[in-house]
Amino acid sequence: MELRTMRRARSVGIPAWAEWARSEPYTVGIEEEVMLLHPEDWRLAHQGDQILASLPDELARQSAAETHQGTLELATVPHVRALDAAAEVGRLRQSLADALRDRGLAGACAGTHPSAVWNDTEVSSRERSRLVYASMRELARREPTFALHVHVGVAGADSALVLQNRLRLHLPLLLAVSANSPFWQGRNTGLASTRIPIFQAFPRTGVPRAFLSYEDYVDTVDQLLRCEAFPAPTFLWWDVRPQPRLGTVEVRIMDSQTTVVETAALAALIQTIAHLELEEAPTDPAPTLSDEALHENRFLAARDGMDARFIDSEWRVPARLALAQLVQAGREHAQQLGCEDALDHLAETAGHGGAARQVEIAERHGLDALTARLSEWFVSGPAV
Repeated sequence: MELRTMRRARSVGIPAWAEWARSEPYTVGIEEEVMLLHPEDWRLAHQGDQILASLPDELARQSAAETHQGTLELATVPHVRALDAAAEVGRLRQSLADALRDRGLAGACAGTHPSAVWNDTEVSSRERSRLVYASMRELARREPTFALHVHVGVAGADSALVLQNRLRLHLPLLLAVSANSPFWQGRNTGLASTRIPIFQAFPRTGVPRAFLSYEDYVDTVDQLLRCEAFPAPTFLWWDVRPQPRLGTVEVRIMDSQTTVVETAALAALIQTIAHLELEEAPTDPAPTLSDEALHENRFLAARDGMDARFIDSEWRVPARLALAQLVQAGREHAQQLGCEDALDHLAETAGHGGAARQVEIAERHGLDALTARLSEWFVSGPAV
């Protein structure tokens, strides 16, 4: 049978993993990866499995192990307003901080731990982590990285692929705004987001290609699953991906944010982009940019953060101007979603983001003081 015919035949019955779950459009859920710390010297505390097993039931239901023992993930339920999801992040952080304090530990958020080294890294004993290690071998023992993931509810699979394709062009700007990991192994790397190149040691990362349709996406991924290249669609670690079992599109490119205020602003921006892209011109062709230019913009964002100048057709656009233009384009949508103030705050403060703040603190006070400050701001950060 001709290959094209075989692919059509397979798509008649959609595989179970690809069935699109019902979700409310534009609802927002937030997942953030938290570093676990020893306050006496601010080293990573490789106790994720033990901590998870000891958490109160309510908090445990919204927490999960990650690949590395020095990490836990906190996850909200879906919310109509991005700012309500961020408020839940604040409550989860407070509950985790209380539980960690009882064990003599602390938590913090940033894209990387400023001074962690790979040979101290321990892999979680959870089944998924064992699968990651079996697949990645010693790559799984790289220094842990910490990301912010934002899910947006989408009513149907076709709309989800439209949104994913359109979000691709926004990914470099989202990375630039969120860049919060300038340090690696105790060194200032000169990058705004060192997490990006570290995480790229894993396969199936970065910007996914533009898919022709949801069927195209399903056919592509299902071939890899049938051939046992990896065990589940969640082993696609792309910067943005559909989540059929949740009925969401998940944006994964951002560094974990030190303060809840910054998390709130990014969640509001992503919800606004989704509303803008699907409501304003859902049937219009997405603006085009070559994959090469898009990948270069991603690197520029990781290197320079909000000082980046992005490739746009024949021009270079400063990241701050790109953000101001996006906020203006999305203003009416943000008003409908109830998050206009968060977007304005983001535009006003983007010139001094997490990476720049970390470098400034480290230069004045040293890396231990920086990690201490990250922990201090885990629950109640400064006005940023």
